[in-house]
Amino acid sequence: MIYILLSILFSSGLFVIFKLFNAYKIDTLKAIVVNYIVAFILGFANSERKLSIIEVTQQKWIYGALLLGVLFISVFFVMAKTAQNNGVSVASVAGKMSVVIPVFFGVFLYSEKMTALKLAGIVIALIAVYLASVKKEKRVVNHTNFIFPILLFIGSGAIDTIIKYVEINYVPNEEVSIFSGTIFCIAAFLGILISLYKNTKEKSKFEIKNILAGVVLGVPNYFSIIFLIKALQVEGFESSTLFTINNVGIVISSTLIGLIFFNENLSVKNIVGVFLAIFGILIVSIA
Repeated sequence: MIYILLSILFSSGLFVIFKLFNAYKIDTLKAIVVNYIVAFILGFANSERKLSIIEVTQQKWIYGALLLGVLFISVFFVMAKTAQNNGVSVASVAGKMSVVIPVFFGVFLYSEKMTALKLAGIVIALIAVYLASVKKEKRVVNHTNFIFPILLFIGSGAIDTIIKYVEINYVPNEEVSIFSGTIFCIAAFLGILISLYKNTKEKSKFEIKNILAGVVLGVPNYFSIIFLIKALQVEGFESSTLFTINNVGIVISSTLIGLIFFNENLSVKNIVGVFLAIFGILIVSIA
């Protein structure tokens, strides 16, 4: 349980950092690229087993890492597009509701139990995610752009599902850190290519504050993935339970952080959502 709590803690830290990006006018793309480079370095530095680049390319999990690296950077852009076109609330709900995808595959691929009590807890948790995430936004939602929330929903769910599949079949315990580092390395490489392309269109300086912001973002980002994978490796802890607790836990903590540190107003829906989320987690845990 300690691993999942640490994953929630570091994931919630990302929420705080992204909030501060707006205050300090950070170039998000540049910071994201630096973040992936930092996470990649941490992954290889903290690895229990040292592998050369040639050896890394020969590991059974390399194709999964390649796919996840592409998904990491792609989902980031889809998330940004969703927030721009449909609002932050829609982006948040679409990303967190995607928990149904790894839950579904957990039941059918790994024969995880789905009791009536557990199903009730998951349904309550999903309702809670929606209620806790939805915010009143003074903007006109372009309903023709709902392709982006759909892509975000599928992409976020695919990342969790593939991480579980590759971890359970190909990643030894001593290679978790280097596996994660490889994912971040691929995402960083793609991010650099995208940044260079964008820079040919729009000339912009790579300010020191963007580098520092990327470093600050990269550390919790790395540990959020590391602890999630370690939690998935704990015997007897089903992925359907873990992903539900993880996603709902992030929603609860992010909502409370927004209230306490950023003076965000909570609607009645948000408050009901937080209490339902706690109730849903308790039911899933007991089941």
